[in-house]
Amino acid sequence: MIDKKRFVSILDEVETSIRFLAKSGWQGFDCSQKSIETMNTWKDNQTKKKETLEQIREDIGDCKRCKLFQNRKNIVFGFGNPKARLVFIGEGPGYEEDQQGLPFVGAAGQLLTKIIQAMDLTRNQVYICNIIKCRPQGNRNPEPGEIEICSPFLNRQIMAIKPDFICALGNFAAKTLLKTDDSISKIRGRFYDYGDIKLLPTYHPAYLLRNPNKKRDVWEDMKKLIKEMAK
Repeated sequence: MIDKKRFVSILDEVETSIRFLAKSGWQGFDCSQKSIETMNTWKDNQTKKKETLEQIREDIGDCKRCKLFQNRKNIVFGFGNPKARLVFIGEGPGYEEDQQGLPFVGAAGQLLTKIIQAMDLTRNQVYICNIIKCRPQGNRNPEPGEIEICSPFLNRQIMAIKPDFICALGNFAAKTLLKTDDSISKIRGRFYDYGDIKLLPTYHPAYLLRNPNKKRDVWEDMKKLIKEMAK
């Protein structure tokens, strides 16, 4: 008999595949919203017992679900407190992250660490992860299909942690989580509902390295986050 964890993983992969095929123009199968909702009820029935981050990482395994595995050195799953109130979510691993298997450890990561410290927190108190878990070659932008395939694991991470707040770093994180085409410059600095979680988009630290004049904007966003977390 298949175990519950594997059952949920299979449903996630089926749902991802159906959505991807539908967007690619394939026909001959039912991809109605009703079908997706039915599969979600199956998953809900199987996930009454909360997953752990360790179980999700084990389920990812030596992932070869998309072509990104061909050039990666390490899967970059996430780092931090599994019961964190605040989760930072970025785009994807860079070179240093791929080498070390840890998120945000390069130049952008050092800046994120300073931001976290300025909030009177540490990296061990928050949780840090990315939309995709493998580095796109040449640090290119992740492709829609890659995000589609990897995002179920991110969703499961969020469900396992159950944070009060998410800070979405940059365009890809904000657009993926909020399902919007609006640019980060348009949506940053305001809170949005992500289920029961308050989500705040802001600029990615890598963007700040190229545009240091925007650091003040990010700090204003973080002050809003600090104030909301203190309530």
